[in-house]
Amino acid sequence: MLNYVCNVCGNTRQLAKATLEVVDGKVRTREALCECGAYMQEESKEFGGFPNIKRTEPTLSNRKDKLWGGVKDRLK
Repeated sequence: MLNYVCNVCGNTRQLAKATLEVVDGKVRTREALCECGAYMQEESKEFGGFPNIKRTEPTLSNRKDKLWGGVKDRLK
């Protein structure tokens, strides 16, 4: 969820989806337009780091020599 806060009146809003558009040369979120007429700003979040992704494709292996061995056999 995206949390938005209006700097003018202090209203808050939570959005699940956001549509970006260019308004007066600035990129704004269409749904973040406040009742007072000002655009809300997204609250900053702490960066939690990147998730750990483990690739499990069968072509990947811990032994790197499988790929090289197949190439050597084809070149002979």
